[in-house]
Amino acid sequence: MSRLLRILEEERRKLNKLGEESLERFIALSDNPEIQEQSRKLDKLVLLHNSMKTKRSKSAQ
Repeated sequence: MSRLLRILEEERRKLNKLGEESLERFIALSDNPEIQEQSRKLDKLVLLHNSMKTKRSKSAQ
């Protein structure tokens, strides 16, 4: 699980960096395909993390 959290944080940092660069170039976040792709990747990782967390808490009961 901690490996997944490290990956999640790294991907979040990448998304933030892309967002900052896009704003510096006056490109709307919604118009930047790199940001959209990174955002989807991060969404999948968050979903996986939450799924694992839910499974873990159910098995602990």
